[in-house]
Amino acid sequence: MAPAPDTLTPAAGEHEAPRRLYVYTGGFVFQKRIRRVLELAGWEVKLGMPGADDYVGVWGRSPYAARGEGMAAAAGATLVRVEDALLRSVHPGRADGEPPVGLLIDTRGVHFDSAQPSDLEVMLATHPLDDGALMARARAAMARMKREHLSKYNGFDPALQAPDPGYVLVIDQTHGDASITHGAAGEGMFREMLAFAQIENPGARILIKTHPETAAGAREGHFGPENEDERTSLYSEPVSPWALLEGAIAVYTVSSGMGFEAIIAGHRPRVFGQPFYGGWGLTQDEAPCPRRERKLTRAQLFAAAMILYPVWYDPWRDRLASLEEVMDGLAARARAWREDRAGAVAYGMRLWKRRPLQDFFGGEKPLIFCDKPEKAAEKAAAMGAPVIAWSSKVDEALEAATARAHVDLFRVEDGFLRSRGLGADLIAPLSLVRDDLGIYYDPTAPSRLERLISAAAARPEHPRAETLIARLKASGLSKYNVGDTALPELPKGRRILVPGQVEDDASILRGTGEISSNQGLLQAVRDAEPEAVILYKPHPDVEAGLRKGAVDEGLADMVLRGVDPAALLMRVDAVWTMTSGLGFEALLRSVPVVTLGAPFYAGWGLSDDRGSPPERRSARPTLEALVQAVLIDYPRYHDPVTGTPCPVEVVLERLENGNLPAPGLGNRLLAKAQGLLAGYAHLWR
Repeated sequence: MAPAPDTLTPAAGEHEAPRRLYVYTGGFVFQKRIRRVLELAGWEVKLGMPGADDYVGVWGRSPYAARGEGMAAAAGATLVRVEDALLRSVHPGRADGEPPVGLLIDTRGVHFDSAQPSDLEVMLATHPLDDGALMARARAAMARMKREHLSKYNGFDPALQAPDPGYVLVIDQTHGDASITHGAAGEGMFREMLAFAQIENPGARILIKTHPETAAGAREGHFGPENEDERTSLYSEPVSPWALLEGAIAVYTVSSGMGFEAIIAGHRPRVFGQPFYGGWGLTQDEAPCPRRERKLTRAQLFAAAMILYPVWYDPWRDRLASLEEVMDGLAARARAWREDRAGAVAYGMRLWKRRPLQDFFGGEKPLIFCDKPEKAAEKAAAMGAPVIAWSSKVDEALEAATARAHVDLFRVEDGFLRSRGLGADLIAPLSLVRDDLGIYYDPTAPSRLERLISAAAARPEHPRAETLIARLKASGLSKYNVGDTALPELPKGRRILVPGQVEDDASILRGTGEISSNQGLLQAVRDAEPEAVILYKPHPDVEAGLRKGAVDEGLADMVLRGVDPAALLMRVDAVWTMTSGLGFEALLRSVPVVTLGAPFYAGWGLSDDRGSPPERRSARPTLEALVQAVLIDYPRYHDPVTGTPCPVEVVLERLENGNLPAPGLGNRLLAKAQGLLAGYAHLWR
């Protein structure tokens, strides 16, 4: 179950009727996202004349706010100021009209206007902010923002190299920004700030950080080439603000939101205006706001500004959301933009896979499909983009061509929460992985998944993964979600589930040793556990006659065909496997697993590994850390309902509710033909 939103703004259900909010600017009328968030937060957006018991909505301190201010004053109505939340979108709204993921709805003022207290300032001054659980959430969210490079705007590349550390960071803002004019500051203060930075840091490099809207050409900033000298330079590269803050020895700002991020990053920024984060003991204030006398911790400031004050919105499920859910979604969208913005050349992709791949990786720039290694590499080099290829199609020719062209090569495979239906039936995936190092099922070389598992193992807690595990167990979902959940009566005794595999599958060819067949696996289990009840589950593709792997089933006590693997796992005592993903499903459900090969989940101390997993897998993750890497950090997810990148939780909910579009007629006919021509499967695989 999703956490309830934390906003202090009452939701619609908490009122007998929504509060009437009269508006006089087009943004409230024509921007559907803003209207919807207000509606969910308990406001009925209306046109016309307000009464004394009504409310008038204006956008912050925009030039058009005067219309609403006049109407509110004339009617005696309460004025409500609305602004974007401090996590907003991938790009600024002025750049491409992207709507915000949250709003600040304030009945006293606006957070950046220090002339009078806002709801946020009152909260910071009077709220206890002493709840242990709230503070823990704040600390976890601050760490996550830094780790996942989340900011108000997210159109930057965390992989870009930041300048060598040791510089002083001076943060520019756009001309006419309301946080300047209403934050007890002025245009001339920027020159003063730069002078202070140069005087107070003799000999240090000064980096002037250009605002994203200025870099995009949308609005003019305060600094230009005339401000550069031998140690002062403008910096407009799309580098992560967290990387810039990490390398800074001091931070100077007038009222930028990046000053708030500087506090989160551990700085005590020098502040020349009166932004909402100034005056609470966490900044060096040139002009402190005399009302603000309370001393706060970073976690308290963050909890109020990011958890309690905003109204957050989930566009996939069309409801109010918690900060954590918004971070889930924004991270998914930012990742898609960061990885796909240059486009890609897709090599050797079968016709039926092209549409799903376009959905996943072509949202920013359409994929180009090519079937010749040299041509694919040449096109990718000309675009400044990578080549992506289904992992089984990567051969020496493609590796050589991309190496000669100095082009990145990414291997693509299905994710681990894939669909409701088999790939063999041409069901489009809901998740795909994109690996720049290797691929998860090939233990002969490092993969990006191994790096992610090691990184997750170094973090102490994984609350998102913990919740995901509980939901998967409760819902009975697995990778393909096929089979009958009504199981036959199983023999009594110690039950060992042995999942059959496709014997010419790459995970078998690359990840097994002496035992590399289903027959050999069954014999090994019988030899090791002669008294056990062996339950053999053939692979669906083998059952359908599409792939190699049939066995003499006499070694098994019972053969289970067409059953739901998740339901079966709840009835067994152990799983023995070569490299099957069912071993990972078993670990999720706390079922002991014995591996005779080297699957991606072996070698980390969570399974009984009798094969030869790589020695480089030296980290010892918890189950939650493994799930964090395997189901959250490694795959990309695509929501078939909205047609957008999404977090894993959205795909999980779609699978739980069955809210998935049916395969098209073409796919159904092609899948039927594939079954009739099983002996020629190599033609489409």
